[in-house]
Amino acid sequence: MTLSLHAATIPGFLRMLANMEHLIGKAETWCAEHGRSEEDVCCARITSDMLDFAYQVKSTVVHSVGALAGIRAGVFSPDRSEPPRGFAAMRAMLADARQELSAVSEADMETVGTAAMEFRMGDKFVVPFTGQNFLLSFSIPNFYFHAATAYDILRQLGVPIGKRDYLGPDWTKP
Repeated sequence: MTLSLHAATIPGFLRMLANMEHLIGKAETWCAEHGRSEEDVCCARITSDMLDFAYQVKSTVVHSVGALAGIRAGVFSPDRSEPPRGFAAMRAMLADARQELSAVSEADMETVGTAAMEFRMGDKFVVPFTGQNFLLSFSIPNFYFHAATAYDILRQLGVPIGKRDYLGPDWTKP
């Protein structure tokens, strides 16, 4: 059996973006119970040289929807824009991403997979990819790195979450 690029990417993106919404809900409840602000969570980081929770959540969108947009445009560059700074804004960003990804068809992914594109950081660092290679070797690892880092930040703050929260409340459903 051959695994399509769609099957290798879209379901995982959709599930983890939903899980990010679930984690935000857990953080929101924790804030209410402990008298903490959304800003406390949004600005939290594991260590001073890492980017904060809001950036980690935004990066799951960047490395899913943004990766597909970059492939279609022929170039992907890191998104250095300011992330949303509130739970409602993060949820809206995640919901928009899930809606956009839900509309991606198998045929769309096959076209994207064969596209030539480049990863660019400024003018000096350029790496050529095919869409498939970019998704499988760069965006998916980054996507899960940022999702795990968002989870880790919440754990470090003391938000009562566990592996089932990272996997999502419906992880046993196909």
